[in-house]
Amino acid sequence: MTARPTPKLRLGLPKGSLQDTTGKLLALAGFRVNFSGRSYYPEIDDAEIDCILIRAQEMARYVEQGVMDCGITGLDWVLENRAKVKELADLKAPWPNYRPVRWVLAVKENSAFNSVKDLQGKRIATEGVGLTQRYLAEHGVKAEVEFSWGATEVKPPILADAIVDITETGHGLRANELRVLDTVLVTTPRFIANLDAYDDEWKRRKMERLVLLLRGAINAADRVGLMMNVPRERLQKVIELLPALATPTISALADDRWVAVNTIVEERLVRELLPRLSESGAQGIVEYPLNKIVE
Repeated sequence: MTARPTPKLRLGLPKGSLQDTTGKLLALAGFRVNFSGRSYYPEIDDAEIDCILIRAQEMARYVEQGVMDCGITGLDWVLENRAKVKELADLKAPWPNYRPVRWVLAVKENSAFNSVKDLQGKRIATEGVGLTQRYLAEHGVKAEVEFSWGATEVKPPILADAIVDITETGHGLRANELRVLDTVLVTTPRFIANLDAYDDEWKRRKMERLVLLLRGAINAADRVGLMMNVPRERLQKVIELLPALATPTISALADDRWVAVNTIVEERLVRELLPRLSESGAQGIVEYPLNKIVE
C-alpha cells in the first residue's frame, strides 16, 4: 500500500532586516531553522513545513497569489501591495525590527515646509509609493511621488523636496538633518495567510498552531517567573507588592505557617521588586526564565 504524501504548509520567511529576528522567534517557539549560505530554502525541523526566503516587500503579493500559503511581513507591505490576505497575528515583540516602526513624512531641518499641505506640487521620494499616494490623497495634496531605490534620507533638498521613509529610532533622520512633519503609518510584523489556504482545514489548523507558538514566545519575551515562600501572616503584604496584572498562584506547604507564591512579572520590574519582597518577609525567592506564555 502506497503511503500518503506528507501534507505541506509553504511558509514565507522575510529576507533582509527581519530575517535574523524571525529566526530567533522561530527558535524560541521551538523550531530549529537553518539559514544556509545563499540558499533561499531554509531547512526546518518540521516535515510538514517548507520554508522560502522572500523580501518582506514582496511577501504579501506572493501570499495573495498562493505561491506561499502564509508568511511573515510588515503591515506596511500588506497595505502597499493592497494584498487581499488573512491576518492571523500581530507579531509585535521587544526585539530589533519587531518593535513598532513609523513611516514618516520628513523634510530638511531648515526647509520652509511645515505641513503636508506645503508640499502641493512638490517631489517626494519613497520606497512606499502606494502608501504615500494614499496619504497625500487623504490630505487633498497632489505631489510627484517617485520610487526611491535606497539612501532615501540623503535626497532632500536637492533630489527631492521631502521623503516618506521608515524609522525605528529616528537616529538616521537626525543624522541627516531631517525634520518630521507627520507620521504616515505605524507598522509591525504580521503573520498573514492566503485566503484559499486559510479555508483548507488542515492548513488552517497548522497555521493556527504555529501562530500560537509564536505568540507564546513573544508573550514570554520580556517576562520572568518568580517563586518564593511567604509566612501566612505576611502574605497580604507580599501580594500588594506584586504588579496589578500579576495573579499569583498560592500553594500550601508542609509547614502550615508558610505558603508558596508563584507569579509572572515583567523582567524590568524585578530589580526594584525583589528587594521589597525580601523586606516584606518573602524567603527563598527564585527568578526563572520563561520560554512561552499561552494566553
